[in-house]
Amino acid sequence: MVTIKDIAKAAGVSPSTVSRVVSNHPRISKETSIKVKRIMEEMGYHPNIMAKSLVSKTTNTLAIMLPRPAEELFQDFFFGELLRGILTHSSRAGYDMLLTAATSEHDEIETISRLVFGRRVDGVMLLSSRINDPLISYLNEQKFPSVLIGRTDEPHDNILSVDNDNVQAAFDATQHLIAQGHTRIGFVSGPQNLNVSRDRMSGYRNAMAEAGLQCRSEWIVDGEFLQQSGYRAMSLTMGHPERPTALVAIDDVVAFGVMRGLSEIGYSVPDDLCIVSFNNIALSELATPPISSVDIGTYQLGYAASQLLVRRINEEPVHQTHLIIPHRLIVRESSINLASKRS
Repeated sequence: MVTIKDIAKAAGVSPSTVSRVVSNHPRISKETSIKVKRIMEEMGYHPNIMAKSLVSKTTNTLAIMLPRPAEELFQDFFFGELLRGILTHSSRAGYDMLLTAATSEHDEIETISRLVFGRRVDGVMLLSSRINDPLISYLNEQKFPSVLIGRTDEPHDNILSVDNDNVQAAFDATQHLIAQGHTRIGFVSGPQNLNVSRDRMSGYRNAMAEAGLQCRSEWIVDGEFLQQSGYRAMSLTMGHPERPTALVAIDDVVAFGVMRGLSEIGYSVPDDLCIVSFNNIALSELATPPISSVDIGTYQLGYAASQLLVRRINEEPVHQTHLIIPHRLIVRESSINLASKRS
């Protein structure tokens, strides 16, 4: 069996240097780390992670608490791209990921409590932020390294966060439709217990108010981040005598449901209804017609969240504890100008 001493001899370094390379010690130079890791690979050496964990009291593992219900998570392409960003940085930093889920708020706290006090993970990532979330309060009280993708309702000194300016993002999306000549603009929202839903609703309302336009309740539909929500919204809004001519959908997947629902009742995009949505997933460009969407930098959200958490775990300086990732509106055919349709 290959030992640390064998690796040290082959690399011309001390056994303690090899140990520091294994634990990703910041004082080891990049050149030495690459050299030692190459020799470890060539000699087929695999560190004893359990022994390393007992000595260093670290696990090199991060927990990801999946939003409830977890089965809906993988129906949304947003989370796939988010996880890609998280995993890219985490793996480069030498961390494994542990995915966990629960069915209730109480179960979430119980699950995280077992991981924290059992020293099974070094840090926790939360992928969504709910209104008055007790899990966030619990992690803040425990002072356990944690990062939230989203925002908290009030400041929590021990919780890092990465988010977009969702109020401004929805304002920009709505203002784009107003600039196209629309005055009757609807909104398909997500669950109202999520901060992202409330923030995007606020941005929509702010843009409408600034333009002197009315937000009519029959044009606003709450739902989930699922196709079914967009599909359902069409049966609720398009039957009104004064129906909306444009719509802001909270998520690209919801927008797909909107388009399917419109097609079934004999309407089309953009002839009968213009759409702008969020996340700019790859399929939004391939839709018929291609969907205008706010690119929120999903991959960057995940990557930056992992960066912040690893820095906190390693007790490195964290200059921005609440990071905002910029957004940009990608205009496509689903929000065509009204004047162009009349000409």
